[in-house]
Amino acid sequence: MRKTFIVLFSPILVCFIFACNKDISDIATDPSTSVIEEPNYEIVFPQEKVNTLEITLSKAAWDSIRTDMISKAGSDFGSNPNMGQGGNQGGAMGPGPGGQMPGGLPPGGGNGGGGAGGGALDIIPGDPIWVSSTVKFEGKEWKSVGFRLKGNSTLSQAWGAGVYKLPFKIEFDQFEDKVPSTKNQRFYGFKEFSMAPGQGDNSLMRDKIVSDLFRDAGIPTAKTAFYKIYINFGEGLKYCGVYTMVEVIDDSMVKTQFGEKSGNIYKPESTFSSFVQSVFEKKSNESAADFSDVQAFITALNATNRTTNAATWRANLEKTFNVDHFLKYLAINNTIVNWDAYGAMAHNYYLYTPKATGQVTWIPWDFNLSMTGGSTGTTQQGNSMGRSGVSLEMSEVSASWPLIRYLADDPTYLAKYKTYVKDFNDKYFQASRMNAILDKEANLISAAVAQEVAPYSFLSNQSAFTSAVSQLKQHVATRNTVVTTFLSK
Repeated sequence: MRKTFIVLFSPILVCFIFACNKDISDIATDPSTSVIEEPNYEIVFPQEKVNTLEITLSKAAWDSIRTDMISKAGSDFGSNPNMGQGGNQGGAMGPGPGGQMPGGLPPGGGNGGGGAGGGALDIIPGDPIWVSSTVKFEGKEWKSVGFRLKGNSTLSQAWGAGVYKLPFKIEFDQFEDKVPSTKNQRFYGFKEFSMAPGQGDNSLMRDKIVSDLFRDAGIPTAKTAFYKIYINFGEGLKYCGVYTMVEVIDDSMVKTQFGEKSGNIYKPESTFSSFVQSVFEKKSNESAADFSDVQAFITALNATNRTTNAATWRANLEKTFNVDHFLKYLAINNTIVNWDAYGAMAHNYYLYTPKATGQVTWIPWDFNLSMTGGSTGTTQQGNSMGRSGVSLEMSEVSASWPLIRYLADDPTYLAKYKTYVKDFNDKYFQASRMNAILDKEANLISAAVAQEVAPYSFLSNQSAFTSAVSQLKQHVATRNTVVTTFLSK
């Protein structure tokens, strides 16, 4: 007689057998935290809504930040309202030690880590410390997330004035060595973000609008989106207003926009007058001490045959540097007016060298002080700010900024630059197009902006926001006229 045996497996045993016979990387995980998940731009960088993010710091963490900042900034939070606003501090709104009008000597003078190789003016030396935080988004929670303050003039002014709307970064696996459960922790495929509070920009829109403009015109830049930010500094959640979440320039960004991620990413503070390795901070391939791509570019840029054999100089430069790409960037940057950029300050840009081309390629960064005033240098309120944007003519730029001066001196490159100025102005920067964009973005964030209050906002009142939007529209119209005059010469 045949006997039939029925074997019953408990759910626990089934799971054990399944886990033992299946590679751990294939097990389904929460896509919001999984390192396996590709970056989800639709969720993280929505263009039609304002996301909300809650960040909780312990009181001890906030106290640690204050102690660290006192040592770096020289004053406690809210104890120096003039910090970074000129005078001895040399901040964003006025020249200090090493300050200059664009086209002159770079910050730091003409030698050492300053003028020759680079070196931006550091009001707050070094990066602030990382502390642990908890991040909440749409009902999900990420623990032991790295949080640190960031920035230079923006941070110094907010810190000194005691404005809690501070610029910061969050990194989801910052503490993976101390907290193994956060190893390779991600936020919908992203490792980290930079959060821009819009200091110096009452419209709160420049970081996003200008980033979009560059990409529209073919220049890769970080993706951005508006967020309502709530932060608990140890005493309950406080609404810190509208921020722009900015994608960090890392392997995800370059893979998405360049189609590959194996090349070197740099965040330099160089004028390119000479190569100084210490001012070329690597953001990828850090363990490989290979800077040959930027060294070759700087050598080609400063070669003496520039004045004796221009054709050879151009050919050698184009082997090492994406000149056409930079000329397009320069045309856009000079058209919109962006004084806090190369030509005025030796920072606020990244470089990426795609393996496919071997050409060092320019990536612009940080636009909260762009589209402000004109090449004569004024604030939103019309006051002199001690510095100005590089003019469309670039005639004031000295050889201290060789990447602008030498290209502007070359008739072939200058002719290309002018065609890019016209193309950008005609296709992307006309008042009718820009007014529609400005209205759309202003309507998107206006309700969230209206909720901002001191000391969690840089805005004095809601009318400051609406006035700034009108000023942006006027700025575009003015620059359209300036471009027309420039091209007619």
